[in-house]
Amino acid sequence: MRLSQRVLDLKTSPVRKLVPYAEDAVKNGKKIYHLNIGQPDVETPQEFYDAINNFDEKTLKYSHSAGKKELIEEISKYYKKLNINYNPEDILITVGGSEAVLFTLLALFDEGDEILIPEPYYANYNSFFDLLRVKVVPIRTSGDNGFHLPSKEEIEKLVTTKTKAIMFSNPGNPTGTVYKEDELNILNEVSKENNLYIISDEVYREFTYGENKAISFGDFKDAEERVIIIDSISKRYSACGARIGCIISKNKEFMKSIYKLCQSRLSAPTLDMVGAEALYKLPVEYFDSVKNEYQKRRNTLFKELSTMEGVKASEPEGAFYTVVKLPVEDAEAFSIWLLKDFQINMETIMLTPAEGFYATPGLGKDEVRISYAIKDEELITCMKIMREGLIEYKKLKNK
Repeated sequence: MRLSQRVLDLKTSPVRKLVPYAEDAVKNGKKIYHLNIGQPDVETPQEFYDAINNFDEKTLKYSHSAGKKELIEEISKYYKKLNINYNPEDILITVGGSEAVLFTLLALFDEGDEILIPEPYYANYNSFFDLLRVKVVPIRTSGDNGFHLPSKEEIEKLVTTKTKAIMFSNPGNPTGTVYKEDELNILNEVSKENNLYIISDEVYREFTYGENKAISFGDFKDAEERVIIIDSISKRYSACGARIGCIISKNKEFMKSIYKLCQSRLSAPTLDMVGAEALYKLPVEYFDSVKNEYQKRRNTLFKELSTMEGVKASEPEGAFYTVVKLPVEDAEAFSIWLLKDFQINMETIMLTPAEGFYATPGLGKDEVRISYAIKDEELITCMKIMREGLIEYKKLKNK
C-alpha cells in the first residue's frame, strides 16, 4: 500500500536529523550536551503547576474551540501591558505555535502560492510549506551583517503575482537577529504596496540583549488588517510541553477562517490552558532574571566562539540561538563525526547543521545552529569539546 506523496516528500527536521547518532552515542556510554534544540532549562514557573493542581472540576471536558475565555482575556491584558491593543475577539488559542503557523498557512495559501521569508529561517516551517505546496521565495541575508535584511529594492524584486505574504521570526530563530525599526518599516511598505499579509512569529519577544528591543508588528497601526501575530508560551515561560499558542489579528475575515479550523480539531487541551492562564498573570518582572540568565549564556558562548580559529559568528541580539560558520566543508559530516567518533572524557556535543534552515541550495553547508539554552558552565564544556573537535577533525582531513 502506498502513502501520500505529500508525506513522502516531507524532509527530515534538521534539528532532529542526527538523533539516531546521538542515541547510539548514549548506548556507547557517552554523555551528550544538546546544543541542537531550543529546549529551555530555566524552570517552568510554579504557578503553572499550582493552577493545574488546584483544578477541581470533576470531569475534564472539551473547552471552547476558540480557547478558554479566561486565558484569552489574560493574553489580551498581556498585550495591553505592551501598549498593543489586542482585544479578546482578536485572539484564538492554538495547540502550540506550530498549529498557529499551520492554521495561518491553511487560511491564506493555495497550492503554488508564494511566501517571502528571510533565510536562514526556522526549519520546521518547511514541513507546513511542503504539505501545502507553498513555494518559498527566500530573502537572502548574511552573517556578515548579523543576518539583517537587505534593501527594500532587493525585497521588492522577489514579489510576483503569486506572492501572498511575508513571514519572519523576530527575534530570529536560528539567527538571534532582532530587526530594527527601519527594517520593519521596509517590510510594512512592501506589504502595503503589494497587498501582502505579514506573518510575524514573536515567540521570543522578551529575550533581547544590550540595546536591542523586539518591536512587535502589532505596533504598526496602519497595518492592522494585514498583520498576523504568531505567539506561544513555550519559550517565554519555559513551557514547551504545554502545547498552547495563539493567533492574533484584527482581520475579522481571516479570524473567522481560523475559527473554522479551530472547530475542526475541537479544542486545545484544557489543563494546559489552565496552566497558561496562570503564566500570563505573572508580573513583567518575571522576565528580568530569565533574560539576564540567557544574556549571560550568550556572552559566554560568543566569547568562546571568538577564540576559535576559523570560526565566524555574529553576536546574537535576541532569542537563544546563533548561526556559526565553521572551518569545515560539510558541517553535517562534522556534526555526525562528533557524535560517532569524538569525545573528551566520554562527553561530546550535538549540533544542528544549518543547511536545512536555508531554501537556497548549497547555502549553510559549512554552518551550524547553536542553541545556548543550557547552563553557563555546561556551555564552557561544550565549547572546549567543539574547539578540540575542530582541531582533531582538521588533522584527519589533512591526512
